[in-house]
Amino acid sequence: MRGRTDSVVVVGAGLAGLSAALHLRGAGHQVTVVEQRGHPGGLAGRSDVDGHRLDTGPTVLTMPELLDEAFSAVGQRLSDRLELLPLHPAYRATFADGSALDVHTDAERMEQEVRDFAGGREAGGYRRLRAWLTRLHEVERERFIGANLDSPLDLLGRDLAALAALGGFGSLSRAVGRFLDDPRLRRVFTFQSLYAGVAPRDALAAYAVIAYMDTVAGVWFPRGGMRAVPQALADAALDAGVEFHYDTEVTALERAGSRVTAVRTAGDRIPCDAVVLATGPAQSTRLLHGRPRRPVPLRWSPSAVVVHLSAPEASADLAHHTISFGEAWDGTFDEIIRAGRLMSDPSLLLTTPSLTDPALAPAGRHLHYVLAPCPNLDSAPLRWDALGPRYADELVAELTRRKLLVTDVTRLATTTPDDWATLGQAAGTPFSAAHTFGQTGPFRPRNLPHRRGNVVLAGSGTTPGVGIPPVLISGRLAAERLRR
Repeated sequence: MRGRTDSVVVVGAGLAGLSAALHLRGAGHQVTVVEQRGHPGGLAGRSDVDGHRLDTGPTVLTMPELLDEAFSAVGQRLSDRLELLPLHPAYRATFADGSALDVHTDAERMEQEVRDFAGGREAGGYRRLRAWLTRLHEVERERFIGANLDSPLDLLGRDLAALAALGGFGSLSRAVGRFLDDPRLRRVFTFQSLYAGVAPRDALAAYAVIAYMDTVAGVWFPRGGMRAVPQALADAALDAGVEFHYDTEVTALERAGSRVTAVRTAGDRIPCDAVVLATGPAQSTRLLHGRPRRPVPLRWSPSAVVVHLSAPEASADLAHHTISFGEAWDGTFDEIIRAGRLMSDPSLLLTTPSLTDPALAPAGRHLHYVLAPCPNLDSAPLRWDALGPRYADELVAELTRRKLLVTDVTRLATTTPDDWATLGQAAGTPFSAAHTFGQTGPFRPRNLPHRRGNVVLAGSGTTPGVGIPPVLISGRLAAERLRR
């Protein structure tokens, strides 16, 4: 970026904004963070209901070294700020035929688990798949995930040839199918593409790197809940000299020519040399008075209904993260992505954080978090005000039928696409723009929307994409744009 960048305002104290603030402060910038809520976190939100500490956003934490990288930018350590508990198993997968599989990140333990579950041939396939996932991550980590991209030409080189040789531009389903025949195992290593907004059969095999993150690198949980992550980042930034303004909404960007000279709030004006918008595509578009033109409009990911529950006990069949697969698979993606319908045979993520940290619920209670993928508001403008409570009850009934919930649970809160839209998420989806080929890498909305401007974007709507690891990286990439 041309011109001065000494004083930077970061709009949004979500994970991307906090990462940007730490990296900027570590590089010597004067940094001010403006957040419309009363606490840090953004979509990694929090709510307290009847003594239950609810995490209202993401629940799966991988690649903690990216957090350590952000803390290290200001001379601090992750271990001094957070207690991260490794999850064993990372997931438990249950299937419609009554079978179940614990997904371990330890290679030998998982190989034995697969052998007991599906036989020796599949265990050998798992070993080869694990090696392929590891190599895929090595190839993608620096050039494709961890670097700023201004043009497809930036990808040219040995890494691109290596990714092509690994089959990264083919279908995710077919790539995993080269190693595993059992359809249940294939689901375990491809369902992650839904986080990227694409069905496994339509997703690039390059997105198997998400499966690497949680089935090889490991899954963690912070003591105190996921809310502890943004709070620790914000505390570290504050101690390093970053200034925070909470309960403050940015109303406009004051300009002089092509450059922003100040950020305006309802009652203040904050002068600056540059701005990082870590607000999500909808609010960024409003503040920028329109998004950069694209030949094809952005396609948004499916949304999700999230139901928070309290229960007197937890089923013995549950792990911290339990994926309950329905019998349907490809048809499920057709329903929520193409047809704009609710899943007729749902596959669901059931997280029970109180199994790992009992302090998140009152004594004698367990806390559940149910995530059900659903159509976004563009593909299906459903009446969620009436449908939401009814659908939440249907999800509880289905998980009770599958013997994953006890019968006398209490619903604490429900989040629908309408709620995500109220939080400023385009099309009512927390998963932002889908990772189709035309919205991946250099084809995704750039974090430098105007070459001659002084505004940089961070978050899931820009590069590298959706998920806690990419969002943390996006903050670092935004900071790199502003190097003095």
